[in-house]
Amino acid sequence: MNKTRVLFLCTGNSARSQMAEALLRKYADEHFEVHSAGLQPKDVHPYTIKVLDEIGVDTSQHTSKSLINYIGRVHFGYVITVCSDAEKKCPIFPGMGMRLHWPFEDPAAFVGIEEATIQKFRAIRDQIDTKVCSWLVEQGLLDGE
Repeated sequence: MNKTRVLFLCTGNSARSQMAEALLRKYADEHFEVHSAGLQPKDVHPYTIKVLDEIGVDTSQHTSKSLINYIGRVHFGYVITVCSDAEKKCPIFPGMGMRLHWPFEDPAAFVGIEEATIQKFRAIRDQIDTKVCSWLVEQGLLDGE
């Protein structure tokens, strides 16, 4: 069975796109080949790994990737930007199917004490989780209960 390829794109590929990639894999790995990338990739944020691990999703081996790795090389059924910066700057490139925009606040930009920062990462994780699940319900791949 050919899986539809999905690319989650944000600026740094350190938090939001990593979370979206991991969560879509968690719920629908049998339906999608899931990737994430950044326009200006940074290391995966340690709190991204931590808050996903809290819900049983192991991303300790995830690495940040550049959009350049995919442009003109891979066809995606969906390219989903998860930040406004990526939405504005993302080029149209060969092999891009449906383009969606799911804007989420950048938890890595939050300034506060450690516990408040972790809470921000959890909140964004939960928002992305809800969006991924609702999208899968729309696709008819997840029960909406």
